[in-house]
Amino acid sequence: MKLTGIYAPIVTPFDAEENIHYPVLERLIDFLIENGISGLVPGGTTGEVYALSEAERLELFQFVRNCAGERTMLIAGVNAGATREVIRFAQAAERMGYQALMAAVPPYSRPTQRELLAHYRLLAQNTGLPIILYNFPWRAGTEVGYEVMDGLLDLPNIIGIKEASSEMSRVYEFRLRYGERFQMICGSDDQALDYFLWGSTAWIGGGASCAPRQHAAVLQAALRGDFQAARAAMEKLMPFLRALESGNYTQKVKRGCELLGFAVGAPRRPLLPLEESERAAFDAVFTSLMTA
Repeated sequence: MKLTGIYAPIVTPFDAEENIHYPVLERLIDFLIENGISGLVPGGTTGEVYALSEAERLELFQFVRNCAGERTMLIAGVNAGATREVIRFAQAAERMGYQALMAAVPPYSRPTQRELLAHYRLLAQNTGLPIILYNFPWRAGTEVGYEVMDGLLDLPNIIGIKEASSEMSRVYEFRLRYGERFQMICGSDDQALDYFLWGSTAWIGGGASCAPRQHAAVLQAALRGDFQAARAAMEKLMPFLRALESGNYTQKVKRGCELLGFAVGAPRRPLLPLEESERAAFDAVFTSLMTA
């Protein structure tokens, strides 16, 4: 499997009582599929997976599967604190008909490289689905290092990595060490154009939940080899991406959805809505992007 396109780690809408608001989610799924998304990733960080119960996660997986049908690719975010839980989510997603999995470093435990390798190997041995690893050391506290990647070379269903370290040197090093063996998927949003210049063909970006066409414009131009057009599209998108990366990422993506008419609600606590001044500043950036 080779991923090509924009994949949205879709937000999880909540109502005023912090229950999942499924009618809004259905509308958002339809909107994203109609506006250039190549796939959806429920259960990601932007979807507030850390704030969902196991029952809610499984219910969310099934709802997205039923709603999306065969219209787009579905990648299940299966991260959890224990390996057996990750495997349980992976096998559930496989039974539901998902096409791939995304697995970050288990949170809080900060496994060693030996332990992380064992974790991913056990996952790969207990599912037939393609697996995308997720390297985000700022959040997880542990990097998916080369020792781990070297130890996964023999497992064909480990297909690539979403790289969110902001270290472009890893993009270069992956290309030198592994060639085409592992797909390098953009997860450092404001560096997307650099990823595409070095051969990446996929972008898993939370901001695509509210700006799918604008994300797709950058990648589509790059895939055509028109990097002048890709740069122009990226220049339009960059203020939005930098606003997201400056803090309160999930709140801002949700605010963008709200500005598009999707009542996705506030994040679950402990996260709080944007303060008035920050909301006004983001609204100006987002409005400018939508009218560019």
